[in-house]
Amino acid sequence: MVARSSEVRRSAVQDSASPGAGGRRRRGAGRIAGLGLGAAALLLSLTGCDVGKAFGGFGWPQGGITPESHRMYDLWIASCIAALAVGVFVWGLIFWCVVRYRKRGNELPVQTRYNLPMEFLYTIAPILVVSVLFYYTAVVQTDVVKESKNPDVTVEVVAFKWNWQFNYRDGQGRDANTVASVLGTSEVIPVLVLPSGRSIRFEETSRDVIHSFWVPELLFKRDVMPGNVRNTFEVSSIDQEGAFVGRCAELCGSYHAFMNFELRVVSPEKYEQFLAAKKAGKSTQEALGAIGEPEYATETKPFDTRRDVNNFNPSDATAGAGS
Repeated sequence: MVARSSEVRRSAVQDSASPGAGGRRRRGAGRIAGLGLGAAALLLSLTGCDVGKAFGGFGWPQGGITPESHRMYDLWIASCIAALAVGVFVWGLIFWCVVRYRKRGNELPVQTRYNLPMEFLYTIAPILVVSVLFYYTAVVQTDVVKESKNPDVTVEVVAFKWNWQFNYRDGQGRDANTVASVLGTSEVIPVLVLPSGRSIRFEETSRDVIHSFWVPELLFKRDVMPGNVRNTFEVSSIDQEGAFVGRCAELCGSYHAFMNFELRVVSPEKYEQFLAAKKAGKSTQEALGAIGEPEYATETKPFDTRRDVNNFNPSDATAGAGS
């Protein structure tokens, strides 16, 4: 009886130490190593190409025209790539565990095992990922919201229901003077003319409710607050000339969707000529024509207010007729 049980124990030990068991362990380690190498290869391949363009910017507006917009775009794309890499790795481990440790009988597995390295990994790894993302986010945010003491151009953005007024100022703050102004109407889209290659500060205020100043290619949106709140931000330069649509990005009332304006970026020489023409008393359209630019907005058009006599008292309506 004793000899037989001893033989059984010896044979079990021999089986567990057989080359097949070692091969299985090596194959398991090989799968994990292959998964890690595959995730690393995927990350390198994604970072080596224009991932943002291939995937539509992952929802972020493309074609930025300021250094600040490029920095935010790069941070967004890098964060998406990191999230995809972590997601692929985690999902790979989940599916591997589902296949490797699937149920093979009615015997309940041991419930008291633990893997100290694995527990250490899934505790420390998320902290490292969040710390890295927090660091780069703080660096980019600090750079984006930075303002200089003497920007080249200062523009006061005044929002109201449902249009815009742009005041060119001779300094910063409430005490500065307006030297020229562009006012939008229901019939004419306001055109904000700015120079390329110059630092520009925007000082925003509202006459009624909360609006939001947003040019997708310029920078992220900034809320325009009523009262004593004066929201400011600055771009170090605009790197591309052309016409770009600006919008109100805050639901502000019935005609919110039609509260558009146009940003017209021109050379510094044309900008100085435009500003001189405005100071001389010319209208915005006359000043735009004087520098060889289209006199009206080209990227958006006014909405139809339908505010005419026929809208309120149709001429073909029969007096006293009811429906």
